[in-house]
Amino acid sequence: MGTPPEPLNQVCRCYIYAVHGYFLEKIFAAMVGEGSPFQRAGSLGSFLVYGLCGLTLERVYLGLRSECCLLTRCILYILSIYSWEFGTGGLLSCFGACPWDYGDYSYNLKGLIALEYFLFWFVGSLLLEKLVICNTLRLLLAEEWKAKKKPLPRFELTDD
Repeated sequence: MGTPPEPLNQVCRCYIYAVHGYFLEKIFAAMVGEGSPFQRAGSLGSFLVYGLCGLTLERVYLGLRSECCLLTRCILYILSIYSWEFGTGGLLSCFGACPWDYGDYSYNLKGLIALEYFLFWFVGSLLLEKLVICNTLRLLLAEEWKAKKKPLPRFELTDD
């Protein structure tokens, strides 16, 4: 037989979280009517932000799943999301590249986060834990799908 299946590595999980975040952003934009959902193209930076935030929330989940109730974890997820959004938004703003501006909202912090989205983040973090993180952590990579090492061809100079 072969070796037992292995869990996905961090890069694969980061990719899953990035794709999930990107499409949720587009669905949310369509729901709240912010123009065409695919009008603004995503960037490599947004994929990186979503993927790394997903890995961060995965760590929160793994560390607290047996210690805290679901409500407490969701509150911690929201605080993590707001911190992540504020930090990455502030960093991107230094380069004039922050794609969001919540300056028109009543309860915003420097235009980088809007407290009005608390309920959306709550529902989103609940769904993220129950549907995305739990299922992503269950994915296994079987041996058949691993790249098999093939010997490199040998090139030798011979006399003709």
